[in-house]
Amino acid sequence: MEVLRKLGSFAIHASIIILLQPSVSSSLEQNTGNHTINNVNILKLSPKLHSEITVHGFLLWASMGFLMPVGILMIRMSNREQCGRRLRIIFYAHAISQTLSVLLSTAGAILSIKNFNNSFSNHHQKIGVALYGIIWLQALIGFLRPHRGCKGRSVWFFAHWLLGTSVCLLGILNIYTGLQAYHEKTSRSIHLWTIIFTIQLSFMAFIYLLQDKWVYMQKQGVILGNEPIRSTDKEISTRNKLKGLTTETC
Repeated sequence: MEVLRKLGSFAIHASIIILLQPSVSSSLEQNTGNHTINNVNILKLSPKLHSEITVHGFLLWASMGFLMPVGILMIRMSNREQCGRRLRIIFYAHAISQTLSVLLSTAGAILSIKNFNNSFSNHHQKIGVALYGIIWLQALIGFLRPHRGCKGRSVWFFAHWLLGTSVCLLGILNIYTGLQAYHEKTSRSIHLWTIIFTIQLSFMAFIYLLQDKWVYMQKQGVILGNEPIRSTDKEISTRNKLKGLTTETC
């Protein structure tokens, strides 16, 4: 009887161990999986990778978020400029800013291809690939600029304007998606950087719109010789003359 009792106790314990073994193994697998995930997170948050992500973001901001819009604002200043020397200065400033923009964006692309996991699973990477191709196409078209007065000048200008606008808009959009990707990788807050970049863009957009109205605003206080005088202008000028006469008689 004692032997049967021991055998029964052994069987019960063995059954309990067998029943608990799947949950124990799954728990071990879960812990192993968590350990792997933690290792991945540690890899993502490593100082080296974090500094590389920061440099990549700074290069693309300086290229797409600053130099490219500044170059567009500068070349728009030449629309009403008559002085040949100033036109050359504006053109060379535009060319230098756009060349630096292409070089910085290329450096950022090389950094991302060399050090990051380019699985193209998010919008930032997909837009970035298209953006790099358009940037170099725009640079090539810029170097192939025909002289003013040539037959293909209008077609070239439209293509240059279209690609430049596309690069600027896609670059700004990709900076926002890049900030979101940075937040997902590092779990750090991006609210401050988003606000600062939005304020910068708003200021540049204000300058862009002001450029179209600046000459018109300057003309508001001047009556040109060939400009028709409206009835209100006649009344004002008549009143001024009458005031001048009354002061003279006094």
